Amino acid sequence: MTASIDMSLLARHADEIADAARELAALGWTPATSSNFSMRLDDAHAAITISGKDKGRLSRGDIMVVDFHGNAVGSTHRPSAETGLHTQIYRRFPEAGVVLHTHSRNQSVASRLFAQGGAVVLEGWELQKAITGYTTHESRLEVPVFPNTQHMPELVARIDAWLDAGKPLHAYLIDGHGIYTWGRDMPETRRHLEALEFLLACELDLKRLSS
Repeated sequence: MTASIDMSLLARHADEIADAARELAALGWTPATSSNFSMRLDDAHAAITISGKDKGRLSRGDIMVVDFHGNAVGSTHRPSAETGLHTQIYRRFPEAGVVLHTHSRNQSVASRLFAQGGAVVLEGWELQKAITGYTTHESRLEVPVFPNTQHMPELVARIDAWLDAGKPLHAYLIDGHGIYTWGRDMPETRRHLEALEFLLACELDLKRLSS
C-alpha cells in the first residue's frame, strides 16, 4: 500500500462500509452480490467494496483502495465494475465523503417505470426535507433515470452532461438497475438513501392505486 494512504483512516472507513453494507443487506437492498459502497480517503483516493462479494458478509479485507481514475492501489483485488461512477461523484462533489449504491426492489421497479420520462419528479412530500439543501415540501426534487450500459464511460458522460447543464443532482437511478446517492458522511448518506427509498415506494403506490 502506498505510504500516502492513512492506514488508520482506511481501517475505520472499511469497518464503517462493512457495517452499513450488513445493515442494508438485511433490508434486502443488496440481492445476490449486487450493490457497492465507498468512502473518500483524501483528495485522490477512496475505499470501495471489491467486486463479487456478498454485501451482508463484508470484512475489512473486502474493502480496497482506488484512485480517482478507478485504478487499484496496493491491491490485486478487482474493484467494482462501477468504480468510475463513485470516483466521478468524488471529483464532481468535493464535499461528498460517502457513496452508496443499492438495488432494492422499489428502486429497481421505479427505474424501469420512470425511464421513459427520464426522471422521477418528487413534489409535495414532507420527506423531501431529508435531502440536504431541501427545506420544504414545496420544492421539486428531480431524480434522473439514466439508460443502463455496461460501458461505464458512456454512463459517466451522461451524468457529466446533466451536471454541466447546471441541473441539481442529489441521486440518480439507472434503468433496470438501482440508485446512487451520496453525502458528506455515512449518516447523511444513509438518510438520503432511506428517504429516497421511502419516496420511491410512495410514488410506486400512487401509480398502482391510480391505474
